[in-house]
Amino acid sequence: MPAGTPIKLRQSASSRQPGETDYLRILLKNDSPTDADRTAVAKLIQSLDAAATRNHLTQDPPVQSGEMLQIKFRHTGEPVVEIEIVTRATAAPNAGAKDSGGKAGNARLAIIIDDLGSDRAAAEAVFALGYPLTISVLPNHDHSLEIAEEAYRRGFKVMLHLPMQSLANETPEPQELHPGMSAREIATLLDQFLQNVPDAAGVNNHQGSQATADGALMDELMPVLRDRHLFYVDSRTTAATVAYDTAQDFGVPSAFRNVPFLDDVAEAAAVRKQLELALRGAREKGEAVAIGHPHAATIQTLREVLPQAQGQGVRLVPVSELVH
Repeated sequence: MPAGTPIKLRQSASSRQPGETDYLRILLKNDSPTDADRTAVAKLIQSLDAAATRNHLTQDPPVQSGEMLQIKFRHTGEPVVEIEIVTRATAAPNAGAKDSGGKAGNARLAIIIDDLGSDRAAAEAVFALGYPLTISVLPNHDHSLEIAEEAYRRGFKVMLHLPMQSLANETPEPQELHPGMSAREIATLLDQFLQNVPDAAGVNNHQGSQATADGALMDELMPVLRDRHLFYVDSRTTAATVAYDTAQDFGVPSAFRNVPFLDDVAEAAAVRKQLELALRGAREKGEAVAIGHPHAATIQTLREVLPQAQGQGVRLVPVSELVH
């Protein structure tokens, strides 16, 4: 941790009585957390996980709430240690915050990182950012299973990036949803994909400009998702999509991308502009869903810009908080 970081142990382990929980609070006071701070927090979490394993403790998925990351450890199912890591900005809380969609600070932005599964290093770089991003994993790639498992272990919301047929000349996945499939065929393929992307809480479409515009296919897909208690996020790769409306009709908790893709042009300046549009969209709409990819330029821009989000009145949340 950075030098001078105050650490307060609110209750010592030696004094804990049965049924009570030990607490440790780590407070970072910075105008904007540095890369070193976030790396230190990530290493701390890894060390805590290793210590818990040695001491036969289980760890709940970390919970991000505003400035606070909460981590709870259990012994035989009972909570015994709770750790809070707090990043508290010293800047004026309303600096730059103008929220035309409601009270300042109430805007929420979910950022989905698509196409993970092939590059383990890129996934680690996304994890190290230290924000509650949503991780969407393509099935049946070299590292799909381990990336999904590691993301879930670290407390990220995991989604299946469900391959669907495209109208464009994009490279298709070996297996994908396409018009004409029956509910049984969809269910079989979906279950196969979910085995490779465990702990997925929802899905969003990979490509899919043809599939998501096909009402019959979406009518078959949505009951399958509903039966598996999965939410759906429409990536909106075509203006002709009917996926979100169909999900709503079938009672599937759902949302859709309502700001531009972050990195259609994978260059830092372009990504920064799109990310600023996403933040503005969240303030204007009250909530926004953005989608990016694990490009080096995207990761670097997220690292530089996301520390400013709270000062602009935008709270970063998993996309599961924005499905309705």
